[in-house]
Amino acid sequence: MSGRRAFRPCVAAVCAVALAGCASPPSPSGPRASDPAASAIRGEAAPTAASPFWTDPDSDAARQVKAWESQGRDADAKALRRISERPVADWPPADNPVPVIQRAARGAAAAKRTVVLVAYNIPHRDCGLYSAGGAPDAQSYRDWIDRFAGAIGDTRAVVVLEPDAVPHIADGCTPAQHQDERIQLLSEAIGRLKRQPHTKVYLDAGNPAWISDPAKVAEPLRRAGINAADGFSLNVSNFQKNPAVEAFGTRLSGLLGDNVHFVVDTSRNGAGPLPGGRAQAWCNPPGRALGTPPTTTTGNELLDAYLWIKRPGQSDGTCRGGPAAGTWWPSYALGLARRAKG
Repeated sequence: MSGRRAFRPCVAAVCAVALAGCASPPSPSGPRASDPAASAIRGEAAPTAASPFWTDPDSDAARQVKAWESQGRDADAKALRRISERPVADWPPADNPVPVIQRAARGAAAAKRTVVLVAYNIPHRDCGLYSAGGAPDAQSYRDWIDRFAGAIGDTRAVVVLEPDAVPHIADGCTPAQHQDERIQLLSEAIGRLKRQPHTKVYLDAGNPAWISDPAKVAEPLRRAGINAADGFSLNVSNFQKNPAVEAFGTRLSGLLGDNVHFVVDTSRNGAGPLPGGRAQAWCNPPGRALGTPPTTTTGNELLDAYLWIKRPGQSDGTCRGGPAAGTWWPSYALGLARRAKG
């Protein structure tokens, strides 16, 4: 990747009745209050109010913890539990997303939690950069999204839809001849995913360091059908600090109208972005840290959740000595965990 419903503080007596937290009313275009997906993201139907999301017990980080414990690296294993014991998104592969999604869906359903997924397979993906690829053509993408959605079934799910796809229209990186097709495919993907009864969809809108003027992404978001989605996602795989991202999200929501909600990727923004404007500041920057753990308690009526969308410890690409994009990188993961404040 190259760019890179509100939860008010609770009064104890009220929260005891609500079971898991005080939520503001859903926006007119959002899910009904009785919808399990709405309840799940508010935390009402989950074991805890802080994080209703599923944690994979066999993630790369979890396996690394076990390996280091067996090697006597107890301090490192303890630090890495800051990743392994928290929920992160799954990015199902381009060839066949079904096994990954079904495994995660089974785990989430058994734990009565919500699975977080990323759909990342749009044609002409990432403008040919480190995460280049995607479906070979429009029909292949439609087929892939159909299998992706079908594999979710009735499980409560949050889907972050196509990181970078809309911002790359806004910044001109996606060639003009591909833009209308991309908009159409995103609109169709929202519609297909929303046919699943308990799935929430957030269409990606980049980050404020990439697209500084939210008006530039507002128009393509509208064309892509943002009003049919549950909102937009921000800061995916990036490092911008929460206040800057939330201010951008609030401005963008106002431009879109109807109190459009959003989620924020806080997986690696604990130390903020790499200072100094150095080249490829988004790609495996040194000295970064884990950010706010995944939670639906945000204190912002428009911000539905902080999520770990980027999997902490997976490489951004072959920059700064990193392995291929998406590859588990234990030493980088350990650095993120050691520098985390919480």
